[in-house]
Amino acid sequence: MRFYDGQHTHYAGVDLHTKTMFVCVLDATGTVLLERNTLANPKSFLKAITPFREELVVGCECILTWYWLADLCEREGIAFVLEHALYMKAVHGDKTKNDRQDAHTIARLLRGGTFPLAHVYPKEKRATRDLLRRRTHFVRKRAELLAHVQNTSWQYRLESLGEHARQDADRISERDVF
Repeated sequence: MRFYDGQHTHYAGVDLHTKTMFVCVLDATGTVLLERNTLANPKSFLKAITPFREELVVGCECILTWYWLADLCEREGIAFVLEHALYMKAVHGDKTKNDRQDAHTIARLLRGGTFPLAHVYPKEKRATRDLLRRRTHFVRKRAELLAHVQNTSWQYRLESLGEHARQDADRISERDVF
């Protein structure tokens, strides 16, 4: 498990959702400088952190909506780190959770050097990775459905589906797609 141990003047924990985000900013001594629930968009985020931009690091949960925040921080020259969700659960493990507590915990772990790191995938490679993940999902779904039909066929002793459902010749090859 890797942890973020960089030293900064300000630490921002962001509990990010699709439409909103909760931002908590701590100083180097752990004093809460900002706690705010705001819209999840670049303008709102930059407005919230403006007084603390000097030596700021932003930490965020690794969920589906982090791409825009990572790209914004890169453009603005702000340090950005992504938390590893599984390791975070092991490190944090609180029973009560809400956006304010999550954002504060992210900022506190950043400041204390116990923030579990996930890899921030480069912007140029994200589309390919996402495409491969979606393709894998559909391939597995197809195999699951074919197995279900085949099991039902065997269960009721129906005629065999034959080779039609399994033949590669009936499918579009990757050469045809790319």
